[in-house]
Amino acid sequence: MTKYLLIHQNFPGQYKHLAPALAARGDQVVALTPKVQKPTKWKGVNVLPYKIGFKPAQGLHSWLVDFETKLLRGHSCYNAARALKERGFDPDVILTHHGWGESLFLKDVWPDARMGLYCELYHTGDYPFVGFDPEFTGASPETDPLRLRLKNINNRLHFEVGDAGISPTRFQADTFPSGMRDRISVIHDGIDTGLVQPHPGARLQVRENQWVSREDEVITFINRNLEPYRGYHIFMRALPELLKRRPEAQVVLIGGDGVSYGSKPKGDSTWKQIFIDEVRGQISDADWARVHFLGRVPYDVFLSFMQVSRAHVYLTYPFVLSWSLLEAMSAGAPIVASDTEPVREALTDGTTGLLVDFFDREGIVDRVCELLDDARLRAHLRARARDHVVQNYDLKTKCLPRQLEWVDGLMQLEPRPPVV
Repeated sequence: MTKYLLIHQNFPGQYKHLAPALAARGDQVVALTPKVQKPTKWKGVNVLPYKIGFKPAQGLHSWLVDFETKLLRGHSCYNAARALKERGFDPDVILTHHGWGESLFLKDVWPDARMGLYCELYHTGDYPFVGFDPEFTGASPETDPLRLRLKNINNRLHFEVGDAGISPTRFQADTFPSGMRDRISVIHDGIDTGLVQPHPGARLQVRENQWVSREDEVITFINRNLEPYRGYHIFMRALPELLKRRPEAQVVLIGGDGVSYGSKPKGDSTWKQIFIDEVRGQISDADWARVHFLGRVPYDVFLSFMQVSRAHVYLTYPFVLSWSLLEAMSAGAPIVASDTEPVREALTDGTTGLLVDFFDREGIVDRVCELLDDARLRAHLRARARDHVVQNYDLKTKCLPRQLEWVDGLMQLEPRPPVV
């Protein structure tokens, strides 16, 4: 029996399927996370809480604030790890999404453990990672590369002690420098294609007394939070013309009011409201009644949202690829997506979806209308997109077996000791 320690600030996160699979085969699996208030059992995993027990310093240089946050989490998690060791738990393998810094000092507690890193992104200071969207350049564009170099301290410190890495896409893995990239395997988290599949009879409630289905002309758009990194501003600016050209369409948006990536807007408003205010004057009341903001929704509602879609729009900066794109493909939603590098890895123009320049609002409208006017094209893209996900990203037959193989391979590595 192998003993695993999993670290994730929002457990289970990317370990949603891997952690139960390890427990199901008889391994001992423990997770440390600040998400829970007391010890609990989840799908065979012992989930233990830790509290972030330090307060940020006042007056720090703004470039240091990000690392200080990670340091506070790392120190707090270190204290919890020491207490866990004193109770007799010594993991063979530590699996960590290290992006929040929690695992910075765990090799100091367990130097003989192998550490597998979930490598989400390395922050690079050049185009297209900086300056992709000129509308939202930083306050000091000339110093952004310096700030981002410091933001990578956490990545660099982890690779001193991390024994191997895993990344869900080539695009994300390739952001890491070659010395780190050589130790990263590309294995996606996986899509449960048995659950996320087309359902011709699906229905979605968009208002108290209004439902839509595959019989309706439904255009969909989703962000975790509605914000520029995921192209919300571009979609909203395309919306007035889209509503004019599609007088029968129902437009449904899912997403929160906060910020997942990038910066918050100035003032007290939200990105969601800022771009509603920008375009609302161009849209009649009758057309606005066909626009539905559902906020954040349960997963079953999300599935129905994808299953009723006749045209799903996915836009993103060159950044982490959203699970929702592959889920949309698996659910058979015909897709219009931004022609950016992470998208091109998963979707081929004219075969599994339609690509368009991220900033081309008119092009987005044209491609959505192309989909809505051509039932044969929609059927072709639905089928090919789902086939592509089943063949390359299926959780049970492709991704989870490869993840388990990668985890087992960690035991064959000589552990890297903490660096003094």
